[in-house]
Amino acid sequence: MIVIFQKKGSDSMGRHRQFDVDKALDAALCVFWRKGYEGASYTDLTEAAGVERPALYSAFGNKEALFRRALERYCEQHQRFIPEALAMPTAREVAAHLLHGSVELTTRSAEHTGCFFVNGVMAGSDEAEPVRQALIEARAAGEAKLRERFERAKAEGDLPETAKPAALAAFLMAVLHGMAVQAKAGFSRDMLQAVAEQALASWPVSAAKGS
Repeated sequence: MIVIFQKKGSDSMGRHRQFDVDKALDAALCVFWRKGYEGASYTDLTEAAGVERPALYSAFGNKEALFRRALERYCEQHQRFIPEALAMPTAREVAAHLLHGSVELTTRSAEHTGCFFVNGVMAGSDEAEPVRQALIEARAAGEAKLRERFERAKAEGDLPETAKPAALAAFLMAVLHGMAVQAKAGFSRDMLQAVAEQALASWPVSAAKGS
């Protein structure tokens, strides 16, 4: 998507410049991913996008609106492994795909380690509360989908009768979030893969499945 903005300056011919909205949004996403919502300054965002503040907000609105657009893009472009995981045939494969996909995502780039959601949801000012709540709601929606998937797995006999789908979903989310924090703190991909395997080692298996 290309948007044309008037270039500031003394040029009486009114020259214009091209502003690639998608590239600017990707640049802003990386800033928010690295610094979180409040840690990302207006200067950070405009310098990364390569445009001046009026042009950036003319295209996206204010900082909160830009963050929400970046969040949508993050889900669309970087979390494709989540619907892939939910479509896996067994609950354990669901968990494994999510864990290993998360490790790959949170260690993919040295410039923005960790998770966009986790980096952005940490406590902040009162002004940032709407953004924090939006991230909390998105996380809760993801956990609900996991719970529903594990409820189906239990009904199909893929999980034992003693399994608690809500607790399993919460457990998996806790491990995913914990690994994202560890990635942000500099843990290696190999170590995080080992953490994922440790979590899978405790995964409940239906007796009907044999092992």
